[in-house]
Amino acid sequence: MRMTRKVWFQTGVAIIITLLIIMLVIRVQVIFQPFFTIIATVFIPLLIGGLLYYITEPIQRFLEKRKAGRVTSILAIFIIILLVITLLSMIIVPMVTTQVQNLVSRAPMIQREIQELFNFLLSQRDRLPFDPQSYVQDALDQGSQMISNLLGNAITIVSGTVSVLVTLILIPFFYFFLLKDHEKFIPAMTSPFKGTFKQFLSELMSDIDSTLRAFIQGQMLVSFILCIILYIGYAIIGLDYALLLAIFALFMNLIPFIGPWVAFLPAALLALIQDPIMFVWVSLITLIAQQIESNLVTPNVMGQTLKLHPLTVITVVLAAGNIAGFIGMLIAIPTYAVIKTVIQNIWRYRSNIGKTMFAEAGEPPSE
Repeated sequence: MRMTRKVWFQTGVAIIITLLIIMLVIRVQVIFQPFFTIIATVFIPLLIGGLLYYITEPIQRFLEKRKAGRVTSILAIFIIILLVITLLSMIIVPMVTTQVQNLVSRAPMIQREIQELFNFLLSQRDRLPFDPQSYVQDALDQGSQMISNLLGNAITIVSGTVSVLVTLILIPFFYFFLLKDHEKFIPAMTSPFKGTFKQFLSELMSDIDSTLRAFIQGQMLVSFILCIILYIGYAIIGLDYALLLAIFALFMNLIPFIGPWVAFLPAALLALIQDPIMFVWVSLITLIAQQIESNLVTPNVMGQTLKLHPLTVITVVLAAGNIAGFIGMLIAIPTYAVIKTVIQNIWRYRSNIGKTMFAEAGEPPSE
């Protein structure tokens, strides 16, 4: 039948077969448990090693353009990383430690300030459009649940120390070989194939590499610049724990759109406790920093490489947060961008792939 030779029919059948295979693997996952264990053991070191590779790959490219050998460039990168860690340990870590100790010592006072603020809101509940007591109660319930889960999983956390040590040992090895042999990956993966399908796989992996490179390098640089802007602003107005809040903002800004709002909340709360007028200054600094990031930094650093609509980004991040928590929110956008790249490449090559599949039959698929 001619319908079976149409590309849309073949694509639909391929999707159905893929879903059936996934369902069967889930149903008989006991058989595949050793395989899943190996994947889980390797995934985190490979993920962190890949992240470090994409962050430092521009340094390697810069050194090799100036006639440095591969091993020389790798050694230089490792030396740079050690120097950065040493400088952070000597300069940043003592400052952070001092601010953490200060925060812990002032925790009772901050708790009293929050309680007084809460009591004031309760006294004004008739004038507020929401019930502050219900919001606070929900927050307390969630906090209690988190503490219970943490205590209940204490044994699991202790037993996972060995796994953490294995991960820390594997990360440098994965990172080293990614720096050393990254050009060999695509040829090795496509070597068993020939013709159009080999070209398709090669372009697909190259596009995925470009997508991950653009997102990771761009997002890290944008977050770092925003962290510096916020720290300078917080230090100028004299906000307590400015460095801690700026570092927190650095990590939160790795989550597009949602992260900056999460980073603003503790800064706003501490500013309100320190001095009500400080809250206005923190809000103004955050607004200025976000405008600089959105209109100047991000367009020039990342451009329109990923071409993702803001509504799509927000939806994907929120959905990933509900499914996999904080880690899900971190990897949501690059995962979505990779899936989009795969679909775009399949769509671009749909006719050629179909012709390759039907080459033996001598009849190309109908469009």
